[in-house]
Amino acid sequence: MSTTPGREFYDRQVALLEAGDIEGLMSQYQDDATLVSFDVTRHGVPALRDHFRDYLARLGSLRLLSTDRFTETEDAIFFEATAQTDHGVARVYDVFMLRDGKATHHFTGLIAFTPNGSDQEP
Repeated sequence: MSTTPGREFYDRQVALLEAGDIEGLMSQYQDDATLVSFDVTRHGVPALRDHFRDYLARLGSLRLLSTDRFTETEDAIFFEATAQTDHGVARVYDVFMLRDGKATHHFTGLIAFTPNGSDQEP
């Protein structure tokens, strides 16, 4: 059973995040890619590398619990997912604009966070 290019990109992205593989993650992005959230904007692979290194360090660990919604077009994927981190359960959304199988733009955000005990949001 074959999967779509967008779903293959998503599956790789999740596996790389779960493994904490920063260089693998960077191979998913165009050299001039931009990441945008309500809190930060990062442009270019060096800035993305620093962002993901800090992000994954704050999370401690990340494990996908579910892909709650997923849709794609010829050049974009949009999804909502739920993940377990060292600090609790996060519901997130992401949009990736793709060119030649790599992200040109990554829009990301947190929908909800349920902390473990008295932990704070990651």
